[in-house]
Amino acid sequence: MMTDIQLYTKLADLPTELKKRVSDYIDSLIVKEQSANNTKKRKAGLAKGLINMKDNFNDPIEGFENYL
Repeated sequence: MMTDIQLYTKLADLPTELKKRVSDYIDSLIVKEQSANNTKKRKAGLAKGLINMKDNFNDPIEGFENYL
């Protein structure tokens, strides 16, 4: 793993345009990490009891007998 000093030395040797690109990339990594941490995990079972299946759900539908 690279130390902060080693990273800074590499960064200091870059031309200005590349430093800007590195800075933009670091900013995008920070935003990506923050959005990943803010994503809430879904909890199973929250819709339980909201959907009811009819007893005849699997019965053939009238008019569609010939398509099976």
